[in-house]
Amino acid sequence: MSTPKNTSDAQGEPSPTGTDEKRWQRQRLPEWLRMPLSKGARSRETAASLENRSLNTICEEARCPNRNHCWSRGTATFLVMGEKCTRSCPFCSVAGGVPGALDPEEPRKVAEASKELGLQHVVVTSVNRDDLADQGSHHFVECIHELREQIPGVKVEVLTPDFRGDTDAIDRIIEARPDVFNHNIETVPSLYRKVRPGARYTRSLELLERVAAHAEIDGRSKMWPKSGLMLGLGESEAEVESLLEDLHRVGVKIITIGQYLQPEPGSLPVEEYIHPDRFEEWRIFGESLGFPMVFSGPFVRSSYMADAQVPLS
Repeated sequence: MSTPKNTSDAQGEPSPTGTDEKRWQRQRLPEWLRMPLSKGARSRETAASLENRSLNTICEEARCPNRNHCWSRGTATFLVMGEKCTRSCPFCSVAGGVPGALDPEEPRKVAEASKELGLQHVVVTSVNRDDLADQGSHHFVECIHELREQIPGVKVEVLTPDFRGDTDAIDRIIEARPDVFNHNIETVPSLYRKVRPGARYTRSLELLERVAAHAEIDGRSKMWPKSGLMLGLGESEAEVESLLEDLHRVGVKIITIGQYLQPEPGSLPVEEYIHPDRFEEWRIFGESLGFPMVFSGPFVRSSYMADAQVPLS
């Protein structure tokens, strides 16, 4: 995997004058990262359904490059428990701060919007809620139950924070049996202090191992353990290989690997733009380890086209 680096000429520390905002807007992306906008009637319908219920999506809050494509397909990833996160990870554009009180009607609103949009695979994620005694786990469970009550046969995927390693919170969601239990490892251990200062690599691995241990229970529906990581933050190839080996060892079944893109000025800069050929090599490597499903590419995100990321058996 020796494709040369393609580095950005628009990185650097943000300035307080606003000059950095303009520089960031003009940053030159390699040609394989230029995605055409695709807004249409379906995209507007999706936006209206969300807005009418005052629902948030990670598509907007994280400035996902795929959001127009997803919305044009009538899909979205719901961001529950508020717009503010109790952590301020520098790679993420979700606002940090003190979150407000939970909306007890939110699980119902998520299910209603999903039904209106005709969704058969729904992804629910959240901000970190370290301020809550249960880390927000009950709210996840309510979303799962409400979706299944309103949409028979729906597939439910949760993308959760680490719950600070609270095993009661993790077990609460395991007991609700989402079809996919996703927790993103995000990056290699050496970059955690820079990329995920409020998290711990081993804590995330332990969460995923706990989920995998309960993935198949006699007489209960199967649950797929899933995780994802970003490339382009300064990780070495040896570190990525080791990370994938760790995820396979703890029992993860679905892997997503995508390009980190700086969402706004002040976020961590991109250290390297990874060529699509290298993403393909990572897919082959992951499959060689034994992962049933590996999705690897510049625009791959853990919830992008998530309905296509679930094994058939």
